[in-house]
Amino acid sequence: MHRFGYLGPRGTFTQMALDAWDGADGREQVPFGSVDAALAALRAGDIDAAMVPIENSVEGGVSATLDALATGDPLVVIGEVLVPITFVLCARPGMPLSSVRAVGTHSHAWAQVRGWMSAHLPDAAYVPTLSTAASAAALGAPGDVMFDAGVCAPVAASNEGLVVLADDIGDNRAAVTRFVLVSRPGTLPEPTGSDKTTLVLYQQDDHAGGLLELLEQFAVRGVNLTRLESRPTGEAMGRYCFSIDIEGHVKDARVGETLMGLKRVCADVRFLGSYRRADGVRAGTRPGTSENDFDEARAWLEELRG
Repeated sequence: MHRFGYLGPRGTFTQMALDAWDGADGREQVPFGSVDAALAALRAGDIDAAMVPIENSVEGGVSATLDALATGDPLVVIGEVLVPITFVLCARPGMPLSSVRAVGTHSHAWAQVRGWMSAHLPDAAYVPTLSTAASAAALGAPGDVMFDAGVCAPVAASNEGLVVLADDIGDNRAAVTRFVLVSRPGTLPEPTGSDKTTLVLYQQDDHAGGLLELLEQFAVRGVNLTRLESRPTGEAMGRYCFSIDIEGHVKDARVGETLMGLKRVCADVRFLGSYRRADGVRAGTRPGTSENDFDEARAWLEELRG
């Protein structure tokens, strides 16, 4: 891989995640104005991989990424990066905190600083931007902007020559954002024992117990879910698909059999990759759900059939 795209401009938390990715050193980094634009370039073959945000520990899933991965030509996640989130309030030199009347930033960032804003700038209006770094870039460029200050990463404020009016303004100091590196389908990463698999499930129809029917496929095989979110399909009101992360790799017996069960009961199963977990946590197994247990059961069945 030689060209890596990311949600730009420079100085975003997404670029920080890309900088932390093993194998990205010395490679060309291409910023994009939105998640959709980055993934569209990846599908078109203009870049080899794209780093995009998928989940925040405070705000939950990033809908733009979830929806873009659930539709269109298939893409797969090949890895993840966790980035601790620290926000600053920045402005052009000479702008005092007391004069700030409007603040620009990304919607996910605004949700994570609402408490600080209510306490220190209760009358300030919120102006949405495409990314946190985009607010800093707008303030760093000549000309008028629609806001007086921006919320961004410290590096973005430094890159644009802005003054930091307040440090560490996040409401949750343990906030972490999860980013995923996405590529076109190819060779699967090998299992490490500390893996995740990402799926999107579409129901056959909307009926009582439909979600339970899907979840039973995981439960009976001892597969733990680490994320479960519903997203509208756009077909009609009340029509949803389910975006899911599970422990394990598609080459694990329990995960493979789970996918076969889902394929039988779902209208569609979109496989979005198996990859190493960033936190290194190994998947736990209950009695009867280890690789040996599945191997022994398969051998027993083959003997019966033989």
